[in-house]
Amino acid sequence: MTDLLITDARPYGGDPTDLLVTDGVVTAIGTGLDAPEDVEVLDAGGAVLLPGFVDLHVHLREPGGEESETIETGSHAAALGGFTAVFAMPNTDPVADSDVVVEHVWRRGAEIGLVDVHPVGAVTVGLGGERLAELGTMANSRAAVRMFSDDGRCVNDPLIMRRALEYASALDAVVAQHAEDHRLTVGAQAHEGAVAARLGLTGWPATAEETIVARDCALAREARARLHVCHISTARTIDVLRAAKAQGVQVSAEVTPHHLLLTDGRLTGYDPVNKVNPPLRTAEDTRAMREALAEGVIDVVATDHAPHAAQYKDTEWQAAKPGMLGLQTALSVLIETMVEPGLLDWHGVARVLSERPAEIGRLADQGRPIAEGEPATFALVDPDAVWTVRGANLASKAANTPYEGMRLPGAVVATVLRGRITARDGKVQA
Repeated sequence: MTDLLITDARPYGGDPTDLLVTDGVVTAIGTGLDAPEDVEVLDAGGAVLLPGFVDLHVHLREPGGEESETIETGSHAAALGGFTAVFAMPNTDPVADSDVVVEHVWRRGAEIGLVDVHPVGAVTVGLGGERLAELGTMANSRAAVRMFSDDGRCVNDPLIMRRALEYASALDAVVAQHAEDHRLTVGAQAHEGAVAARLGLTGWPATAEETIVARDCALAREARARLHVCHISTARTIDVLRAAKAQGVQVSAEVTPHHLLLTDGRLTGYDPVNKVNPPLRTAEDTRAMREALAEGVIDVVATDHAPHAAQYKDTEWQAAKPGMLGLQTALSVLIETMVEPGLLDWHGVARVLSERPAEIGRLADQGRPIAEGEPATFALVDPDAVWTVRGANLASKAANTPYEGMRLPGAVVATVLRGRITARDGKVQA
């Protein structure tokens, strides 16, 4: 392993310093550090140094959906976005509901080596919602699964959900719920409100999310288990979470970058790039997401990176699949919505993009402090950069970004995984 010297970096936006890395670990921090002659030098140029980002919610599509994304292309996008660990959702083909599939995902991620790929195991067999998958077998596999989810589908049966929480608790794992009562969202195409009514689209009511979160918090309290709520999107859900946390329920929650920035007003024109599940909500909901993230009621930002090949998006609204790219734009959206308005400082960014996600995902060597003796796993950020998003220029195999043509602030200039540079100046270091 090559030693690394990072010069002129600003940890958490503080004063410039140098960091010497030996065998993947920070061995010295200070100015004017002496280093061996053969050390690799990374001149940060005054960039902000943060712990590498951890994404609890990505869709890498492999196996079975390689026309939209692969573990390799998704790893490229993750590294370029500053991520050093990602959790790959199980709605693949075949479904990641066995040790065979989760070990395949884990092994491919390790072979590529740009980012730690942690497979999420399905809660139920085939995501069918009727019979628990072999949670223990997946947890004890080489993939060491510590998160289970039927993401894309809600575990609607309360008995199945209760049992899943009990099993997961025994495994020190977390159940991540897609909070949607499907009985309330039959045929839903957009947030239930004025925009959907004007466009003639069937509404997705906020109560479909809120009621599942309330039920699951009660089940988690009874089971003394950890519950994680995926991609929350409504202001009323935040109220439920706040009350549950005040009662000591072990519940965490994520918000996506697009639910921090975009609203259902974008649906005018019926462009399917704006179709996502849960749907884009109102400006009031978006404001509530930002405030709750700053407060800590929402724990983390997770991208719900959902690439789709053109044939699944370039179609009429009703037939289009929901989902958006997110890995390479997440930081910029967070800067625009949270940092520039003063809702988060750089320590706050580290909390929601790195530290807390690593804690929820039980990753001992991610989200660590920038200090001597700690793993050299970092994202270097230029906060003054401005760039224009072009889907065709992103590393994902798909191009379905809702930010096409937008000018966004901030850019990742380098990503370091345990002392190895995985991305630098917009290029992957394979």
